[in-house]
Amino acid sequence: MSHFTALIAQESSSGAALFQFVILLMVPVALYLLMIRPQRKRMKETAALQASLGVGDEIITNSGLYGFITAVENDIFWVEVDDDVQIRIARAAIQGRVSAVSSASGSDERDSDEA
Repeated sequence: MSHFTALIAQESSSGAALFQFVILLMVPVALYLLMIRPQRKRMKETAALQASLGVGDEIITNSGLYGFITAVENDIFWVEVDDDVQIRIARAAIQGRVSAVSSASGSDERDSDEA
């Protein structure tokens, strides 16, 4: 009888160990699906946006400056922020196009007006 009890105890402990091992393997998979994959998607979208910018586009920078692109030099944009006031900014400092930002906020305003 003691051999049978030892065999049952060994099976239950190996089953628990297997379950813990499976949980341990699921943690990196969950991190990839919840953190790494969405970040890569955002990086690709940002890179596509920055590559599609050209002269005349109205933009917003990461620091909150609004302006129009007046010239492009490699990875540097000349941005007009006021009449006869131009600044140089890096391509990576551009957060997005203003038209895309304003159209998204405009649809939210219309939805709240209808309610």
